[in-house]
Amino acid sequence: MNSKLKQIPTNIITGFLGVGKTSSILHLLKHKPENERWAVLVNEFGEIGIDGSLMQGQYSERSGVFIREVPGGCMCCASGLPMQVALNELLTKAKPDRLIIEPTGLGHPVEILQTLSDKFYQQLLQIEKIITLVDARKLKHSRYTEHDTFNQQISIADIVVGNKQDLYQGGEKEILESYVKKVIGNTVESNIAINFTEQGRIDPQWLQGKTAAIARHAHHHHHSSSNDLDSTSLNLSTMDIPEAGYVKAENHGEGFSSIGWRFESRKVFNRKKLHVFLTGLKAERMKAVFITEQGIFGYNLTSDALTEMELDEALESRIEIIAYERESRWQEGLLGCIG
Repeated sequence: MNSKLKQIPTNIITGFLGVGKTSSILHLLKHKPENERWAVLVNEFGEIGIDGSLMQGQYSERSGVFIREVPGGCMCCASGLPMQVALNELLTKAKPDRLIIEPTGLGHPVEILQTLSDKFYQQLLQIEKIITLVDARKLKHSRYTEHDTFNQQISIADIVVGNKQDLYQGGEKEILESYVKKVIGNTVESNIAINFTEQGRIDPQWLQGKTAAIARHAHHHHHSSSNDLDSTSLNLSTMDIPEAGYVKAENHGEGFSSIGWRFESRKVFNRKKLHVFLTGLKAERMKAVFITEQGIFGYNLTSDALTEMELDEALESRIEIIAYERESRWQEGLLGCIG
């Protein structure tokens, strides 16, 4: 690899499903120094990559932003090799001044940190602050506090960011501060900063400074992923779309199921019908990019709301839904939005 690629400042930005990781990265990209080149490596639980399309619809390589996706689950468990291949290709192409890695909300960031701490990457990357976003309202629900991934994301952080503070009802900040102390333990408590923000507005200054997480997790044992990922599933994000005009992909793991579709560009969606369909979804998470008769739009559904953003370009329409249980009517509903 190019000898100039040495000690690239690298940040991991993690957090559970729907907490605002992508919004945070888009906010950081707005504040990227104009003369710098930044690379973003995105991992998604679903087999159909969406985040890359959302980001590329707003930032091009001409603006100094280089984006690469690794769909299909935890980057450093079943798919450790695809992550390393994608990372190496991204670094070679972008020759970035900063690298940002966004693991899936269901991914185990300790494994990612271990890979980045290997001797090969030690020569290339300088691991800086690891930022974990948390919606403090979720701490009232055991499905989060008893989820190993949710707690691991907090345990690995240098900075815990309580996002969506504008939606807190009162007492959530104190609950988060107490919970972080419980997860981290008293021995390293002083190393963890807890900040609060809304709409993913991370201060770019928070990225700077060497991480303390490598030493903290030096003896962590590798986790065995429940995601079944192979080269076939990886190709679902890039394979040719069949004559039917769409391809469907599914994934299971960490107590969740995902289902996604890619539609060829000739399939033009009705924007009004899409809005009705998407607002009616009962899911933990949904992201999509659609080519409609009124232009190209990105969609983001969390437990709080459905948001829509206009995008400059998209090669095709894509959608990924993550839920505890899938519904058979989803495909019929989507196809009914075409035309």
